[in-house]
Parts: sequence; structure tokens; C-alpha cells
Amino acid sequence: MRISLTVNGEKFRLEVEPRRTLADALREDCGLTGTHLGCEHGVCGACTVQVDDSAVRSCLMFAAQCDGRTVRTVEGLAAPDGTPHPLQSAFTAEHALQCGFCTPGFLMLAAAALDEDPAITDDPDRLRELLTSNLCRCTGYESIRRAVRRAADMPGPPD
Repeated sequence: MRISLTVNGEKFRLEVEPRRTLADALREDCGLTGTHLGCEHGVCGACTVQVDDSAVRSCLMFAAQCDGRTVRTVEGLAAPDGTPHPLQSAFTAEHALQCGFCTPGFLMLAAAALDEDPAITDDPDRLRELLTSNLCRCTGYESIRRAVRRAADMPGPPD
């Protein structure tokens, strides 16, 4: 089936099988390999992207469901001029990544959460619940929590 979606501001027209996941379409058809596939069951969160500004597990969503919709991947997180998103800067400053496999999913999850409710960082329980929805085997999460709190206090990227 033919679909059309806008990914990181760029229009893509794709021919996809109805059962093709959004993650596979992004990686293989759009060439955007920053979206990582871990468990492929929606548990780990490595494949998290934003669809119409909401964080979704792209391994659980069919590409066909995104026909006519807007998708943002980690490659589209920085400003158009290449200035890193505050979350990217904060993750670096707080050493919130080690192997980096889960990082794109955390960045996209946190970006959507901060866009929706910047005050989430004022409630440690809500922030913990949000971040533990994605899995990280390296950091212990504390540096990720610090990075999200730091990013919430930084000015957003220029449009």
C-alpha cells in the first residue's frame, strides 16, 4: 500500500506492506537508523519516536497507521542549524549514556514529555515512572533523571 508521511520535516512517499512496522519503515525505507530496535515487543523503548508530537513505540505501530501524519525521530531532534536540543546537551553534560543503544528512545520519550508538561521534572515520582518505562542496562537511570531535569531548565532549540 502507498503511504505518505512527513519525517523530521521531509515528506516521504513509501510503498509498504500493511504489516510493516513504523520502525522498519524508518530504518530501511527512510534510512533513519537512529531509531533502534531492541526487544521488538514494545517493552524496552529503544524504538521510541514521536508521532504527531506523542511518544510511541515504533515497533508496535504499523507504518500504514502513519499515513498523512508527522513523525519525529532522534535525527530530527536538533535544531535545523544543527544546534543540539537541550536534552542532547544535558545528556552529554550529565553523562546520561554509556553504550548509547537506549539513548535515542530516552531522548524522544523525554522530549515529548517535556513538551507536554515541563513540570514533570518537579515531581520525582512522575519523572521516575516516565523514565522507567524505557530500559537501560548501563546507567542506573540517575544520570538520565538529572539530564531531563537539567534540560527542563534550559532554553529550547531555535526553530
